[in-house]
Amino acid sequence: MTTANKVALDPLYQLTDAELDARIVAAKAALGNRCVILGHHYQREEVYRYADLTGDSLKLARLASQRPEADYILFCGVHFMAEVADILSAPHQTAILPDMAAGCSMADMADLPAVEDCWRQLNTLLDAEATLTPITYVNSAADLKGFCGEHGGTVCTSSNAAHVLKWAFGEREKVLFFPDQHLGRNTGAAMGIGLEEMVLWRPTEPMGGLTPAQIKAAKIILWDGFCSVHQLFQPAHIEQWRQRLPGVQVICHPECSFEVCQKADALGSTELIQSRVREAPAGSQFVIGTELNLVNRLKHEMPEKEIHFLSPTLCMCSTMFRIDPQHLLWSLENLIAGEVVNPIVVPAQQAAMAKVALERMLAIV
Repeated sequence: MTTANKVALDPLYQLTDAELDARIVAAKAALGNRCVILGHHYQREEVYRYADLTGDSLKLARLASQRPEADYILFCGVHFMAEVADILSAPHQTAILPDMAAGCSMADMADLPAVEDCWRQLNTLLDAEATLTPITYVNSAADLKGFCGEHGGTVCTSSNAAHVLKWAFGEREKVLFFPDQHLGRNTGAAMGIGLEEMVLWRPTEPMGGLTPAQIKAAKIILWDGFCSVHQLFQPAHIEQWRQRLPGVQVICHPECSFEVCQKADALGSTELIQSRVREAPAGSQFVIGTELNLVNRLKHEMPEKEIHFLSPTLCMCSTMFRIDPQHLLWSLENLIAGEVVNPIVVPAQQAAMAKVALERMLAIV
């Protein structure tokens, strides 16, 4: 954060909750439909409550693109989400991230130079363009989406990864999947691909630490990346809950490890988790393995159901948590004053290729 921004924000931290609420509500009213606020499911409640549209990252970006009257798309999420909003939005719209420190540790585990180096190394053993389809999880930087667009690949989400992988195997014989190894492994296993056919590429090691035989035998080459929050869930946590609540339904996000997902009753994206819990009858018992803010929101929304967080440690996404009401208010009041703070602008060529990858995905599903 720049010194000027810190000076501007400091007085907002002296406001009471009631004063913050009154000013945010007033700023939203003053901007009207010129600004749409998007709130990801993992946002803290004191920010999420002001969102005009809520959902997972791709759903929100698509919904925002359907609001042409909004000049400003204020994304309460993390950096890669605001990039997708910028890519999919109309030219007159500006995507804004209230706090530029809101990133994603998983997305940071795969960068363009490392992926390009991986592609070059694989090409010494395989004809990469003919045999490999690159797929990036939506939780990645725009330049990696552009890489996939340029090399005949696409993007996936946690809800459509199986559809995308099925498409990819219809195009070429192998997949390079990044940055989340767990989503790739869990999806592949659910499709009947053996663990021995999914190998882990470690970008700091020559040839990813793999032998030529391993690479040639693999159907999916998984990048060595993961979500720091979902990594904390352990199989023992599920066993402990099953002993405590016999018959409890365990739902996990597919960013959890393979060992955890194998013990769960169901896997699903944030959207699927919510629909599964909402559709269950009163008295149902759930243990959920995903980010804490979403689990707490479901508990508050449905007190007639028993809902628990899988881990005994109250872990949350620290980068998602960076956006607070003060940053939201600061962004809104600057817009009223005619100043756009923290605009997210993906370079034109990069955006064009990333849009190709995103549109391929939308055509698949």
